[in-house]
Amino acid sequence: MANNIRMGIGVLVLSAGAFVGMLTREGYTDTVVIPTKGDVPTIGFGTTGGVKMGDRTTPVKAAQRALLDVRTYEGAIKQCVRAPLTQAEYDVYVDLTYNIGSAAFCGSTIVKRLNVGDYRAACDAILLYRFAAGYDCSTPGNKRCAGVWTDRQRSHAQCVAAQ
Repeated sequence: MANNIRMGIGVLVLSAGAFVGMLTREGYTDTVVIPTKGDVPTIGFGTTGGVKMGDRTTPVKAAQRALLDVRTYEGAIKQCVRAPLTQAEYDVYVDLTYNIGSAAFCGSTIVKRLNVGDYRAACDAILLYRFAAGYDCSTPGNKRCAGVWTDRQRSHAQCVAAQ
């Protein structure tokens, strides 16, 4: 059962379970791929920053880079979210930010809703992030990016459960 006690965001860090879950969902690739047509080059466990076609990595280096990326995203979240969160909410929002980026998260409806204390509406806003490379991943039967939509539904359910 999740710990549903909200605390100041400054004391929270991504839980180990959330980090492992994130790496598992992202999947690993030792060479650069472009996951969705029109998307950005990605390597390791979903790293995009500074990635160039032809780059290579190892599982250990990829996990280290993912942890560095997570710390960057956590810093961004701590700058834009002023509301206290539960550990489970924090884990969901770090995972989402890892996927959509700091600027998208901090400028989002999610953050606006969190910062006025509307936690359920913030969870619901996760479902607004259903696009990948301009394609609506919630389109029934799509084979292009169905995993994105599945991930958003999972994140939404985890967020709601943390209420």
